[in-house]
Amino acid sequence: GPDYRYFSHRLGHGIGLDMHEWDYLVRGNTHLLEPGMTFSDEPGIYIPDRFGVRLEDILYVTEDGAALMTPQSKSIDQPFG
Repeated sequence: GPDYRYFSHRLGHGIGLDMHEWDYLVRGNTHLLEPGMTFSDEPGIYIPDRFGVRLEDILYVTEDGAALMTPQSKSIDQPFG
């Protein structure tokens, strides 16, 4: 959020008919995640005039927790294959 120095946006958001929709994963949101909800987890850090990076994963909430829908790489050295 705006009070963070290098983290200037929400942590994630709900995904439904629109790609970006409520629930937003932000400070102060007390709504509990429920089975059947799909959302992104996309933390990012941005240092002005230096660099910025954001990673994004898509998760589906189940009765037992969350299921990761984003394919994961087997190696940090070869993230795309």
